[in-house]
Amino acid sequence: MADRIYLDHAATTPMRPEAMEAVAEAMRDWANPSSPHSEGRAARAMIEDARRRIKAALGWDGELIFTSGASEAIAIALNRAKGGERLVSAIEHDSVLRAAGMAERIPVRPGGSIDLEILNAMIARSERPLVAVQFVNSELGKFQRLHDIHALVREHGGMTFSDATQAAGKHPLPDADLIALSAHKFGGPPGIGALLVRDFAMLEPSGGQEFGYRGGTENLPGALGMAAALEATVRNEDGIAQWLIDLLPALLDLEMRLADAGAVFVGAADPHFPAIRAIAMPGLKAAAQLIQFDLAGIAVSAGSACSSGSLKTSHVLEAIRMPPDIAESTIRLSVGWTTTADDIRRFGDEWLRIAERARSRAA
Repeated sequence: MADRIYLDHAATTPMRPEAMEAVAEAMRDWANPSSPHSEGRAARAMIEDARRRIKAALGWDGELIFTSGASEAIAIALNRAKGGERLVSAIEHDSVLRAAGMAERIPVRPGGSIDLEILNAMIARSERPLVAVQFVNSELGKFQRLHDIHALVREHGGMTFSDATQAAGKHPLPDADLIALSAHKFGGPPGIGALLVRDFAMLEPSGGQEFGYRGGTENLPGALGMAAALEATVRNEDGIAQWLIDLLPALLDLEMRLADAGAVFVGAADPHFPAIRAIAMPGLKAAAQLIQFDLAGIAVSAGSACSSGSLKTSHVLEAIRMPPDIAESTIRLSVGWTTTADDIRRFGDEWLRIAERARSRAA
């Protein structure tokens, strides 16, 4: 496994050694943070310190509720925010669509962008809506204009919720009132995430831990690992992870090489998060590509890990009105902090070999 290439970081990214060390230390000296004895008070101090460190690393000056991951944070936001009607973009992650139930869908343009004119009309006929828009789409890497969307929603007295799991720790947070994130997407441990809340007054309390907004014993090892992972990420002056900036030349070269060979980069129009690329190989279905890449020692996926095992066409590709032949031949490449420029080059080499074999068989 040592010489395999892992390019499925949007599903999960390897834990940083600093996070592993923090988790191990907390597990060696652990107590329930809600217990009143000395050990419990020490654990409480540690989890509050982790909360402070995470907020500082993210540049967040609101509140933070620890959760078991992004899915729980999403459920809390969509089910307990005090806003009125829920309006949810059509290309949200499956966990958002499940939590939103029968909420009205916000259509997107063919490239994946929210149509602000349509959104404005939808908000205008709603009372204090909660508008859910993913900051970076997990299948396309599409950025949404959250600054403009948040301003529009605020004008109508509503709230904005954003699933920022793909961007947090790699890019500055979006403008939103509620933000979901998950540690295992940026090098922290699995099983820990957070809901960032501009003001607790925006949520209905549920009782229990986390200031009364989330029941269950706090995951102290996870919280410390999450803080350590965020602090270990080197960022440039704009708040972008340095590892991503370093990979940009290799990603640009990959796009040029593959486009010349007939690749279709789905939803690649600006603005786009470069760490996630949806790449179609017309004429060869995604499932066949994944098998060949895996046999060649390269791990990629066919969209969100939560739905990639399904035989159904991705709802994201359907929402952006992608032609069926392109949709069924699209795979997802996603890079992370362990990715090298050589990994990207070798993926490109293998993509070209697979495409050439497919063309030869079709001839």
